[in-house]
Amino acid sequence: QVQLVESGGGLVQAGGSLRLSCAPSGRTFSIYAMGWFRQAPGKEREFVAGISDGGSRTSYRDSVKGRFTISRDNAKKTVYLQMNSLKPEDTAVYYCAVLKYYYDYDPTHVNYWGKGTPVTVPS
Repeated sequence: QVQLVESGGGLVQAGGSLRLSCAPSGRTFSIYAMGWFRQAPGKEREFVAGISDGGSRTSYRDSVKGRFTISRDNAKKTVYLQMNSLKPEDTAVYYCAVLKYYYDYDPTHVNYWGKGTPVTVPS
């Protein structure tokens, strides 16, 4: 069983930045690929970014490329999502997830989710 706790969400003006953090429980954090998904009101949950177990490989949805950066610190057992140049369309609840593959964008393949942290970018 893996428990995921996200933090760092909030209200930020367009063009601003936020950094989300996720701290999974368990001793085997370093063997998992990790990812971030988001879900806006009335929309399906969608893949945002993924990172391999060692952190050398990453994947992003097209709309966040160049603005968001996923990273991890295995010593601290934490995965991050640095979000820059935020836009109103980035408004959503952001979820941390354990992935089988860092590039797996299908939320139905995820077995472990956090409770999410909301990000609001007013228009």
